Amino acid sequence: MINIIKCDYENPKHTNAVKLLLNAYIADEMGDGTVLDEKTGDTLIKKLNSHERAIVLLAKDGDEFIGLLTAFENIATFKAKPMINVHDIIVLKEYRGRGAGRRLMNAVVVEAKKRECARITLEVREDNAAARNLYKSMDFKQTQPKMLYLRREL
Repeated sequence: MINIIKCDYENPKHTNAVKLLLNAYIADEMGDGTVLDEKTGDTLIKKLNSHERAIVLLAKDGDEFIGLLTAFENIATFKAKPMINVHDIIVLKEYRGRGAGRRLMNAVVVEAKKRECARITLEVREDNAAARNLYKSMDFKQTQPKMLYLRREL
C-alpha cells in the first residue's frame, strides 16, 4: 500500500530519503546527471526546512521511500490568492505505474485546496510522455495562450 506523508525534518529517515530520491531523479534520464554531494544535500535539507512555504511529500510503500514531491507556495497576483508550483516529482523506476505519482499529486491538490490556492502550476519536459499523461488525466491543461518555460543559468 502506497502512503503519502509530509517530510519530518527531525526524522533522519525522511531527510535521507529526500536526498536519495532527489539524487535518483537527477541521475534519471529526465535529470541533468550531476547528483548532489553530501554537503549540498545537507544544505538543501536545511533550506527546505527553513522555507516557510515549502511542501515536501514522500511516498512510501511499506517501509521503503519510493517517491518525492517538492512544491512551493507563491502568490497568483492576478487572483490575489496563493498558488502552488510543483518543482520536482520523482517515483523510483521500479515503482512507476503503481499510482505513487498520482497519490503525490492528489496530496498536493488537497494541500492547495486547504490553503485556498487559486491554482497549481508545474513544468514538464516535452519528452516525458508518462508525466504529461498523468497531469492531463488530472485536469492540468496547456495555458491559453501557450506559455513557454525559459531559464537563464547563473
